[in-house]
Amino acid sequence: MELVEHLGELRTRLVISLAALAAAFGLTFAFHRMILGWLNAPLDGKKPITLGVAEPFTTALTVSLYAAVALTFPILLWQVWAYLVPAVEETRQRDVARLVLVAAVLLTGGMAFAYWVVLPSTIPFLLGFDDELFQIEVRARDYYSFAAFTVVGVGLLFELPVFLLGLVRLGVLSARRLRRSRRVGVVALVAVSVALPGVDPVTTVLQTVPLLVLYEASIWAAPLVERRRARARLRSRPEPASDP
Repeated sequence: MELVEHLGELRTRLVISLAALAAAFGLTFAFHRMILGWLNAPLDGKKPITLGVAEPFTTALTVSLYAAVALTFPILLWQVWAYLVPAVEETRQRDVARLVLVAAVLLTGGMAFAYWVVLPSTIPFLLGFDDELFQIEVRARDYYSFAAFTVVGVGLLFELPVFLLGLVRLGVLSARRLRRSRRVGVVALVAVSVALPGVDPVTTVLQTVPLLVLYEASIWAAPLVERRRARARLRSRPEPASDP
């Protein structure tokens, strides 16, 4: 593709992405009261406070935008893939398409896990810490930013298999090295889980178990990815010329 064609393709993908985001934003803003109710559920009846005249409106806009991005993420990811696909060899396009699909599914699962498991156990613990010493009030802007950071952060951690298997597919990492480094990986994942919001033992265990399961699944799936890469290399080799 020439430069003008690249720019035209980029413009098309940006228009589709922005149109999808705008449509999703209109939908999420129309239901922003319901979304705020979902986010307020871990507060156990406590209502967040606002400190400015425009803060209720800007907070609703911000939360609606967060929800719109989460809702349209598969579309946005697919548009990125559609723009990059001409630069990928045909033999690898199916593999990359599968990785994009799996990445979207894992991110959605991670965000759901953060909302249903991490936040309900984290928020009460943090609000109850030394509550007899403080007059605890929850500011809406800070709370929703914290919730969004937690949900997105846990969702990105669930992308661990895509990251590891992508490195194996590119030949940067091998299945043998993954197996040898299993203990180091386990220690690193436990450290990451401890660093996540929710420092009580129950929350830490709930955050650690799915990460260890995903890591172990990546180790078991790595040999399959290596065999597929080897077969793809054999198919791509030119056949030797036959003697006359």
